[in-house]
Amino acid sequence: MLSFQRALNSITVAAFLSMLTTGISYAVDDGFSAEGKIEGKHFTVYYAPGVFPAELNQQLNLGVAESLLTGRSTERVFSAEAELANALDTIFTEVCNILDMQLYSFHGHIKICRGYAQLNTIYRDFFHKDLGTRSFYAYNLNTIYTSADNFKLGIIGHEIAHLIISHYFIVLPSVRVQEVLAMYVEYQLKRAVQ
Repeated sequence: MLSFQRALNSITVAAFLSMLTTGISYAVDDGFSAEGKIEGKHFTVYYAPGVFPAELNQQLNLGVAESLLTGRSTERVFSAEAELANALDTIFTEVCNILDMQLYSFHGHIKICRGYAQLNTIYRDFFHKDLGTRSFYAYNLNTIYTSADNFKLGIIGHEIAHLIISHYFIVLPSVRVQEVLAMYVEYQLKRAVQ
């Protein structure tokens, strides 16, 4: 009788763990694969088929000055993927400096959709409502979601600001305060490139 009870307990635990694991993997299945993946110091970037890192770099339009101001290397890299990783690390450092909130060992994710329709579908799957912005930060997944057509310095900086704020404070400021800080970062980044 005791061994039957142990077997029943083991089966119950295994079933519970299976349901838990299945639920988690379903919750984060957003359609991105390792095919379009770039590793950087602060971000792992995933991009949808039909999205090209060289075009994303052009949209960010970062120059040597931004790298110098953030203390990043100004060495020329020979692949669009490495250049994109460096650009995002530079933006991360610049946003940390603007907010005066340093996160030295941070690593997160940025996922770039083909367009707004794909981005809205992911948002709807996560939150069961339509997206009302150009990008979003999913705190529980430590992931910024955006689309290739919205891959601009101000927008990416705004979302990185949300990410930094959510990791810097032990008790998060109100949503309004977070939004004001992120808008301040976006303004400072846009002003710097004018």
